[in-house]
Amino acid sequence: MWPFCGYNEIQKPRKKNNLINYEKLRKLVGIESYDLMKVHYKGWIEESLGSQETGRDDKWTSSIAVGNKGFVEKLELVLIGSVIGRKVKKAGEGCQLRAPSVPYEGNFDVKKDDIGPENRYFRDIIVD
Repeated sequence: MWPFCGYNEIQKPRKKNNLINYEKLRKLVGIESYDLMKVHYKGWIEESLGSQETGRDDKWTSSIAVGNKGFVEKLELVLIGSVIGRKVKKAGEGCQLRAPSVPYEGNFDVKKDDIGPENRYFRDIIVD
């Protein structure tokens, strides 16, 4: 239903300013033609939406990268220093690169106090 998602771009490829390399995607999936790729992709999405498991999949929403072990390890090397403490972990048939989850600890202690003498300035300087 969201018009700016990858699904819509795959179903109706843009003529210019495209974000997806359609030919490479077709080859990676291993389908003979792009028209056939669109049909299969639509079927996969409909099947997924029709299943009971339509909730958030942590593997996709909390990972830096998801793929086979070689891909994830290669990306980890490329990102050296970008994400400290990241780890490659097994995820179903593949792997994922994840940053450690750190709880948010905001300091929201409100401090109400009178303005002290160190924050007051007197205008007793007269300029001629």
